[in-house]
Amino acid sequence: MSQETPSYGGQAVIEGVMFGGKHVNVTAVRRKNQEITFLEVPRSDKRWVMKLRKIPLLRGIVSLIDSSAKGSKHLNYSAESYAEDETEPEEYAKQKEKDKKKEEGWSLAMIFGVAVMGILSFLFGKVMFTLVPVFVEDFLFGNAFEGYVLHNLVEGAIKLILLLIYLFAISQTPVIKRLFQYHGAEHKVISAFEAGEELTVENVQKYSRLHYRCGSSFMMLTIVLGVVIYSVVPWDNLTQRVLQRIILLPVVMGVSFEVLKGTNAVRDIPVLKYLGYPGLWLQLLTTKEPKDEMVEVSIASFNRMRELDAAIEARGYTEANVSGGILDPAKG
Repeated sequence: MSQETPSYGGQAVIEGVMFGGKHVNVTAVRRKNQEITFLEVPRSDKRWVMKLRKIPLLRGIVSLIDSSAKGSKHLNYSAESYAEDETEPEEYAKQKEKDKKKEEGWSLAMIFGVAVMGILSFLFGKVMFTLVPVFVEDFLFGNAFEGYVLHNLVEGAIKLILLLIYLFAISQTPVIKRLFQYHGAEHKVISAFEAGEELTVENVQKYSRLHYRCGSSFMMLTIVLGVVIYSVVPWDNLTQRVLQRIILLPVVMGVSFEVLKGTNAVRDIPVLKYLGYPGLWLQLLTTKEPKDEMVEVSIASFNRMRELDAAIEARGYTEANVSGGILDPAKG
């Protein structure tokens, strides 16, 4: 990828794909009538958040929390679209009316509370995934051998096994299987764009569904690097071990984010490219080969995001002119 090529990211949603641009995040969803609908949300990052995004180690934590909070809106949009398509029209209309009345009573504080809940849910999930393997390992092997480093290695193996079992189990459900197919479609579009290809379904389908710069790779890195980082600080009992995991969790996340960026930067170097392979192997579970119509949705989302970013750049970006109608084609 050339230095001039922007580095885009995205995520799969129910029956669709979200892509994040410089100024706007766009979700495209395939509806039951085969129409593709869009959710377009301007990015309004605070100055202090943008500054933190430039600081090594801190930028990874900020990016993960921020994307978790903002991504919930796009997931909700896709879930509501799916529910609308799967529910009887009269029944859905009644529910929408109830939801509308609730939304009309929302204050700024309530909206802020929802964002905070999204962040707390993310943090709770990370803490639970970090601590559960600690208790499992201590219960099974607490008195089996000496040496905290060896216990850390076994804990890492347990964490990986639990993750693989979880991903395999949820991938067997029809909705999640299709979600993973859209995940593959997202990766294919980014890879085709980075290669300078014209974004047609035929061109995009030629590319791998695996990508170095993926959240699945990040999960794998937190497991591997967690073993290394946790082994730097010794512990003598379960209480110390738990406290160490909680305190060092931000360090593990920050370092993993930097290593992920590094593996992506050296992916074209013959020997160093193998550093990113464990994350790619995990993506064999979190992505599936997409159908052509799924790739079409992913391309539509990506093109719409690029179109809006270009329009905003052309007019001179301010948060006011984005919210003032530049996202509406009829006004642009």
